[in-house]
Amino acid sequence: MFQINEVVRFYDTRFRVLENINTHLVWINIDDEKALPELILVDEIYGAIDEDVFERIDDPHNYLKYESPPESTIAREKRDKNLSLLKPLIELPDFYNSKSRGPVVEKIVVEFGTTKQTVYRLARKYWQRGQIPNALLPDYKNSGGKGKRRVAKDKKLGRPRKYSPGTGAIVDEPTERLFRIAIDKYILSDKGHSFPYAHRRLETMYHNYFPDVPEENLPSLWQLRHFYKREYVQTEALQKRISKKDYSKDIRPLHSTANTQVLGPGSRYEIDATIADVYLVSDSDRGNIVGRPVVYMVIDVFSRMVAGFYIGFENPSYAAALQALHVAISSKSDYCHALGFDIADDEWPCIGLPDALLADRGELLGYQIENLESNFFMRIENAPPYRGDAKGIVERHFKTMHESFGPFVPGYVTGNLVKKRGGSDYRLDAKLTITDFTQIVLSSVLQHNQFAVLDKYDRDVDMPTDLPNTPLHLWNWGIQNRTGRLRQTDSDALRIALLPRSSVTVSERGVSLSGLYYTSPEIVRLGWTHRGRDVKRPKKMMAAYDPLSADNIYLFYEKGSNKYWKCSLTDLSRQYRGSSFWDVWQLREEQKKVSAKAKVAAKESRRQHEEFVLEKISQAEASSPNKSERPNSERISAIKNNRSNEKQLERQSKAPTPDNRNKKSAEIIPLNKTSPDLDYPDYIDELFEDDD
Repeated sequence: MFQINEVVRFYDTRFRVLENINTHLVWINIDDEKALPELILVDEIYGAIDEDVFERIDDPHNYLKYESPPESTIAREKRDKNLSLLKPLIELPDFYNSKSRGPVVEKIVVEFGTTKQTVYRLARKYWQRGQIPNALLPDYKNSGGKGKRRVAKDKKLGRPRKYSPGTGAIVDEPTERLFRIAIDKYILSDKGHSFPYAHRRLETMYHNYFPDVPEENLPSLWQLRHFYKREYVQTEALQKRISKKDYSKDIRPLHSTANTQVLGPGSRYEIDATIADVYLVSDSDRGNIVGRPVVYMVIDVFSRMVAGFYIGFENPSYAAALQALHVAISSKSDYCHALGFDIADDEWPCIGLPDALLADRGELLGYQIENLESNFFMRIENAPPYRGDAKGIVERHFKTMHESFGPFVPGYVTGNLVKKRGGSDYRLDAKLTITDFTQIVLSSVLQHNQFAVLDKYDRDVDMPTDLPNTPLHLWNWGIQNRTGRLRQTDSDALRIALLPRSSVTVSERGVSLSGLYYTSPEIVRLGWTHRGRDVKRPKKMMAAYDPLSADNIYLFYEKGSNKYWKCSLTDLSRQYRGSSFWDVWQLREEQKKVSAKAKVAAKESRRQHEEFVLEKISQAEASSPNKSERPNSERISAIKNNRSNEKQLERQSKAPTPDNRNKKSAEIIPLNKTSPDLDYPDYIDELFEDDD
């Protein structure tokens, strides 16, 4: 069967089916400007189908079905007028018969005062374009030569000037070449130049090429803009007028969402840090302003749930990220209880390791974090540099966090520090301590996780309609229907695996890390701290350390294993007990500087001492008598007597001379019969006793 208005290809010609009459079809060639309806046998078409020279194709004028010009427009008026003119011919049953069609056309010509050419032109347009009223719409879209260039010959194109002097410049090929140079150099660059600036540079180049052209006939700014809009596409300008990193981050089109890359809860966590927009005071002394804290956030991509966070004054670093990660993968009940919030694990169920962790290249790029990949099967992903949009979920939550307390807290950063009339310095308004601020952020996190409605959350097709878009409901649904629970692991073992590692040396003093010495019962039992050349001990090992505390390190005694010994500071390094490794590094740095200055002074003093010794030796050699008068044997045998004489002279010179003038006898006071033991204590045994 063939449908009315269906478009087909017969051999290499396109036809539209106008009518189906028993054994014949009425069609018209839609590409011929002089075509009229024709009859063709259906059997002939079936034969063409067998020969593979017949094909059903798309209607090239299908767009006319959806055009609806507004009322009181010229196009709609002309369409309705042409439709009323053709109405007698359209309603003719055998319009395909020229003998029946001719009298009707004659009647239309007489009644409407038109011509046969106009009637046939409109009828052909009606039949070829789908036999619908919109087929008679005028093709205004083809008017005006849109997209076609007009070539300037003897005078400037466009509207003549009315107020400005001169006639304007003719934009020919040399002028267009200068346009392209100015646009490519000043507009299509990331320097931020404006069009007026580029136009002024164009005028300078134009003057150098055509010095005789008066100022009023130079190319105008409008001509430069018109050429730019006509010759350059928008995407090219967007890419070249901004740096590559800003284009990738802020301008480029987004083809997908973060949810399409995760399967469920724990598929990917995002971690990032920011500096909070609030000034805080010290917990110990509220009069001391301590500045703005660093906030780390760890967020699950699938459910948008905050898995963990860190608030403190450590700069964004591996050590601070480590603390946020430890909160994210462990139970939060104890942590919340310490801050005054009693919750159950099912109210904050993010406990365990995710499949992947997306972070910046700074904190989690290096061999230290590779322990998570090798030992706990967690994939570490690093965002490209200057691409904050790669972690859009956690970046957006920082704004949500600030909005939750920004309008209320004192000391909030409101902009610049320029004091307006009657204004105040927001730094001096600081009232909250770090504990107060942590409690505020924790309350915001709990509210977000349990009750925040994610209006812009993109849901998957399998999510039920009665599932609320809140992080807790999305998390619980995903655990039951998607990836299952997170991988569980020992909290202490994971914390030590996350700690930074360093190579250490072993000597009789203990295990040395950053100049500090550590020991453990296992090290003492193996005899590594015994002295002597026959003592066998490893020279180098690996150890993990907590940058926040230098009191202990964790020594990995088996290569390629996470088994460790906990080592504590020896008395040799007791100076650093209770310090962090940052304090240790700073103190040792200062000590090295002081020692270097002291060595300079010691070097000068040693040089002066040696010069003094050399001078004395020369003086002594000059004062020595002639040794040839006495034999050597006699001089050697006289050493004993000479030594005895020198000793006697030394005693006489140092013997005190008593002065008995005005000397009185002392008063004698008897002591009790049981006098106390006045001997000094003896610590000989304790000094040489081995440690337990």
